[in-house]
Amino acid sequence: MKINKSLYLTGLTLCTISLASCSLDVDQPSAMEGSVIYSSAELANNAVMSIHQSFGETNSYRGRYIPYFGTNNDCEIFNNYGGVADPSTDKEASMAVYNTQVDNTYMNTSNNAWAKMYEGIERANMGIKDIEDTYNNDISTASRDLQHLYGELLTLRGMIYYDLVKAWGDVPYRFEPVTSETLYLGRTSRVIILQKVIEDLKVAKKWIYEVGKNYASSTERVSKAFVHGLMARTALLLAGKSYYTGEGVRYNIEDEAERTALYQLAYNECVEAINEHPKKLNELEFKTNFTNLCKDITTAGLESIYEIPFSAGRGRVLYTWGGRHNTASRFTALAKGGVCGPIPTLWYDYSKDDIRRNITVVPFQWSEDPNGAKDPKYPDYSLIVRTLSNLSGGGWSFGKLRWEWMNWETNRVTSSNDDGVNWQVMRLADIYMMAAEAANELGDLANAKAYLQPVLDRAYTLNGTTLATDKLNAATSKDRMFELIVEERKLEFAGEALRKVDLMRWGILSAKMAEAKDKLENLANRTTSTYTDFMGNAYDYTQYLKKVYYVVGMEHTIDQIGENDYTIYGMEAGDDDATAKGSGADNRTSAFIFSLADTNAQNVAKVQKYIDNFYLNDPDSKMFWPIWKVFVDSSNGMLNNNGY
Repeated sequence: MKINKSLYLTGLTLCTISLASCSLDVDQPSAMEGSVIYSSAELANNAVMSIHQSFGETNSYRGRYIPYFGTNNDCEIFNNYGGVADPSTDKEASMAVYNTQVDNTYMNTSNNAWAKMYEGIERANMGIKDIEDTYNNDISTASRDLQHLYGELLTLRGMIYYDLVKAWGDVPYRFEPVTSETLYLGRTSRVIILQKVIEDLKVAKKWIYEVGKNYASSTERVSKAFVHGLMARTALLLAGKSYYTGEGVRYNIEDEAERTALYQLAYNECVEAINEHPKKLNELEFKTNFTNLCKDITTAGLESIYEIPFSAGRGRVLYTWGGRHNTASRFTALAKGGVCGPIPTLWYDYSKDDIRRNITVVPFQWSEDPNGAKDPKYPDYSLIVRTLSNLSGGGWSFGKLRWEWMNWETNRVTSSNDDGVNWQVMRLADIYMMAAEAANELGDLANAKAYLQPVLDRAYTLNGTTLATDKLNAATSKDRMFELIVEERKLEFAGEALRKVDLMRWGILSAKMAEAKDKLENLANRTTSTYTDFMGNAYDYTQYLKKVYYVVGMEHTIDQIGENDYTIYGMEAGDDDATAKGSGADNRTSAFIFSLADTNAQNVAKVQKYIDNFYLNDPDSKMFWPIWKVFVDSSNGMLNNNGY
């Protein structure tokens, strides 16, 4: 059931305060004092709802942070970065190609994600303080529901700060309601911010309900499992690396003993979460997690740990990260999807025996039937069929979220801009993989393998493959296990906007971007990259055709909507032109398949443009966004971009 994001704190009057250093819009008490509001769980719950409302604002998580933070990387791209006139200045593409400007016209507005994130923080600050004041800092005397709500406010504030740090690095430290003395604040070290988040989460863990209990019965609400996972995620970010002006990429925590303590914390929290969870990963199907997201199944205790909730007709999750539909149909009135998509090489990074490939990476798009036919079951709509894109580089979509997997029979999307799909912040597989990573950093190879194995066992199940065992056997050292984790996190979480932050905290963003560009060049030329996968196999693109062949509709009907319900000739290693042509497929394209051997000079130019503009500056030095000019200019001189 969707949570109503229109709720504000009951009894509060909305009063806008322009805070120049953060440009916050905050709720201020009016008719009711905090002691009245926070003596009632029902009223206090609206404080949490007010933060959800901040998530859903037009230019907040909904329309700016979720769509634009995270690309480009070695598996996820902004699909049209090579299709615009000038990627270096385009308001969307420039952010993807590491050329973000402080006055970017999409981001440089006073109601943007930066402001809305601090708005959410301020709402949390007010709720936290009022609960503490109401109970004289003794939360144990509050009702059980109020204790949970207190922990939930701490957790949501921590999540927002985590997102601020991963996008902007050092940010203002606001853990108390704003006063006239704190109206203008400069940046505070990301280390101090993240350390404070961890301390808050330790407190929150005492009060948050376990999965399935009361408020935590929905994945749209914080559970103890999410607190565990967020603490582990924050510890790994803090123990990792990031860019510092004048220094380059270095560890955030330079003391090795402190980093070890953070890895131990991350490991302990993950193990607790896994042991407390009602399900083990091997009981849960990979695909089901994503069909549940599409169908708005928010029952806690399955794979999804926490989702930012969007009401029906709100949010641009599938719009941005889902499969592409080019026209309205029985499935949706909103013809969108594929704004962000897989890098063209991603399909070839997967083994054909990996069930994740065909779920994650979609080569086709849905378009209107070329003969103008009507849908036989729903004649008010056009018939749509699967086709291949003619885009040279941006024609792939992620398939974890699909319009055709939604509840379209009873709740078809009719909005012109939004899809109503929740944003999954964390799922159980991530907790297993963080446990494996932390164990490996602690020198515990056995437990690293033990927690990674369920992920691999679930993935490598086709055609009797032994890849899961083979990969684990090949991880014979800490360094080799790290290489395996780097590869498998890409394959497991592609399309979920985790990859860029992983590469950042590992200190290998620029290196992996250079590798990805090399692979793009070799794919386009159908040559062999000098890079290899974890098992030592070269990325050999000579074994793939320069064209692919298909029949319009791809030999499946509109009623067949499974991840394997399509037929394209030429997508697998060893396919040959003679067999493909003999199949009767009368459509072919070299544009989609990303080839510089195309006879169309325009397509060749587009492919080259995608390669040349994959990144325009050193990704390491531009891993963070600048603070937008509107906030710097209104900060009374307290904010700057440190030479950005």
